[in-house]
Amino acid sequence: MKRLACLLATGAMLLTLCACSGSSDPSPSPSSDPTPTVEPTPTPPLYTNPLTGEATDTDLSGQKPVTVVINNIRAAMPQQGTSKADILYEAVAEGGITRMLAVFQDPADLTTIGSVRSARDCFLDLALGHDGVFVHAGGSHYVYDTLAQLGVNDVDGVKGTNASGIFFRDPDRTPGVTYAWEHTLMADGATLVKNLTASGILGPHSDGYEYEMTFTEDGTPADGQSANTLTVSFSGYKTTTFRYDSAKHVYMVEQYGDAFTDGNDDTQVSTTNVLVLKTDYSFMDDGYYSDVSLTSGSGYFACGGKMIPITWEKGGHYDQLRYYTQDGKPLTLGVGKSFVCIIPTTQSVVAE
Repeated sequence: MKRLACLLATGAMLLTLCACSGSSDPSPSPSSDPTPTVEPTPTPPLYTNPLTGEATDTDLSGQKPVTVVINNIRAAMPQQGTSKADILYEAVAEGGITRMLAVFQDPADLTTIGSVRSARDCFLDLALGHDGVFVHAGGSHYVYDTLAQLGVNDVDGVKGTNASGIFFRDPDRTPGVTYAWEHTLMADGATLVKNLTASGILGPHSDGYEYEMTFTEDGTPADGQSANTLTVSFSGYKTTTFRYDSAKHVYMVEQYGDAFTDGNDDTQVSTTNVLVLKTDYSFMDDGYYSDVSLTSGSGYFACGGKMIPITWEKGGHYDQLRYYTQDGKPLTLGVGKSFVCIIPTTQSVVAE
């Protein structure tokens, strides 16, 4: 009897040990089940910069951009504020010397801009095509005639129109360099935004205005020729060079044989899109100032190290520039900044 009791007790112990052992149950316990990872769905940006296609935190589409005529003679380098521009236009002013129009869709974070120089008709027409606030420091008598004819509410650092508190002279803005007086007029970005917003000059677009350009994440032309280096000639005095940086997916800009830098922080100016517009240059009736035709013409578009031929048109003062592929379809730019070179038809473009 005692022997039977011992056998029964031993059997019970063995059953208990087996039940407690995980090796006898191949199925995992519920607590060891892996929790599936749910990838978050990317949230598309609510807003984009209408001049670049880049994501923004605020809606800028209904706001006038600020456009500034920038000095580009060698003796005035470096410029300041140019690396922040969404679009840079470069064209010959006179005597082979170029100037630029810098277009800023959101000028809120601008510091010093300049040096600001006198206006020419082509820069006014480019600014009006953006429905932009036109900032300059004087101008030819031709451009003053056009300003008066059109009733443009401009910002003039020479005549003082709408310019209170915005401009200042800085002949020593670069250590070790003293600039000639005509190269010293600078604009304070914060004051510009504050004062022009308070006066209503910087504000919503004119009724019905909408910038029409479209963008894609990769704007590299599918059938383009190689354009890792693009050399654009404006005159015997001035060329601008664009070198594609495949790591950054932008063109780094050079001029006067060196990097084109922003004197505010030594940043080299870069751009996603390079547009070259070839057009007729002639002289105004004084035989001095350039008369730049902005009606229509041919040109080139480079992005991602490739280049294709394009056509373009503008027309009247307030018309915006429109770009087309060779088959007549509207051109789509890559998301990012643009640099637009407006060169005489007699000048060359070399892509390598």
